[in-house]
Amino acid sequence: MTADFRFPAGFLWGAATSAYQVEGSPLADGAGPSIWQRFAHTPGLMRDGDTGDVACDHYRRFRDDVALMRDLGLKAYRFSVSWSRVLPEGRGKVNAAGLGFYERLVDTLLENGITPTATLFHWDLPAALDDRGGWLNPDLAAWFADYASVLFRALDDRIKMWATLNEPWVVTDGGYLHGALAPGHRNLYETPIASHNLLRAHGAAVQAYRAEGKNRIGLVVNLEPKYPASQSKEDLAATRRADAYMNRQYLDPAFLRCYPDEMREIFGDAWHDWPQQDFDLIAQKLDFLGINYYTRSVAKADARAWPVFAAPERQEGAIYTETGWEVYPQGLADTLNWVRTRYGQIPLYITENGAAFRDPPTVDKMLDDTSRVDYLRSHLRAVHGAIQAGCDVRGYFAWSLFDNLEWSLGFSKRFGIVHVDFKTLKRTPKASSKFYRSVIESNGAVLG
Repeated sequence: MTADFRFPAGFLWGAATSAYQVEGSPLADGAGPSIWQRFAHTPGLMRDGDTGDVACDHYRRFRDDVALMRDLGLKAYRFSVSWSRVLPEGRGKVNAAGLGFYERLVDTLLENGITPTATLFHWDLPAALDDRGGWLNPDLAAWFADYASVLFRALDDRIKMWATLNEPWVVTDGGYLHGALAPGHRNLYETPIASHNLLRAHGAAVQAYRAEGKNRIGLVVNLEPKYPASQSKEDLAATRRADAYMNRQYLDPAFLRCYPDEMREIFGDAWHDWPQQDFDLIAQKLDFLGINYYTRSVAKADARAWPVFAAPERQEGAIYTETGWEVYPQGLADTLNWVRTRYGQIPLYITENGAAFRDPPTVDKMLDDTSRVDYLRSHLRAVHGAIQAGCDVRGYFAWSLFDNLEWSLGFSKRFGIVHVDFKTLKRTPKASSKFYRSVIESNGAVLG
């Protein structure tokens, strides 16, 4: 007997991108530079010297791209707004042309029967605000709320689902601790400050939405379940630290009004005792939580893996993607159930899930990306299993709609269900997009 993998009625099926990764034209029509514009143009920081100057040229091709989304059967499109397009200085005067781009994008989506869902911040802080200290400046929370209010006033009549931040852990781990991402800092003492101010900004934006908006707003985090490599006390302790650092550091303040105890162990004298009013700001009531899931980590104690002293142990016989991430769909079900158990029954969306595999730079017909199809099928089955177990999962967004700029890895990693030839910018749907369309049309029935 074939299992029934149909999803609940009204389940939201979509795909996702982010502004700097797909739009191109980052300084067009009065936009200001972002920290990613600066980072990408700093020699030696980006693989092959790639930049987002053109990316997928979505800024100029969005109408054709939306028509493609419609043809792929997408019901929703998750995009991010470039803060410095709308406010070139990060605050103050609104750039009408930049805001107008997002108004036209949203209108075109709606005309094509696609639900727009917007993320306010997907890593591309205005360079003008970085010059004022970036996420180390406590005033940034209020500036972020002001920026958010501009968008709420302009678009909340058409956008029914907003997210404040995307993956604050990546912003601080990559941008402030290890220097692999913009703004490229490497400073243990800065990292907890940046994380805390990101969360304060999130809370301030939710407060602003409650004053301006009439629909739904949430937070998007990347979660990576941690499993111990052994039952030794060292590996168990390493697993707790890794989980606290990547997962609980951002969710505990948002739901429980505190940080995990392990944070002081990780950061030592770089850690702070934050005032209670900060947690009251951070822990605004959310309408949903977005979860980005790619892989798990099997954690082993490692004295060289500063500052968490936990390193991922490669699993013999496992399948790994081009980014070195293990394909482990059970981890997605485990994550969803963990969130429900720890933080309660909150509406959940899988806001990113996907995989990079070795796709050719040029194709002349639909690419048979079997590995990506298998990845999507197995992870969607895991989501269905979590729903059956009681998790309130209401939507799924494949990452990503297009092959795009994979941040400091440049164009070397392809996550898209649509192939992009970065020389000609030709879009060619992959077999994974055909498979995903069949999932959407059947509401999951083809997963059986």
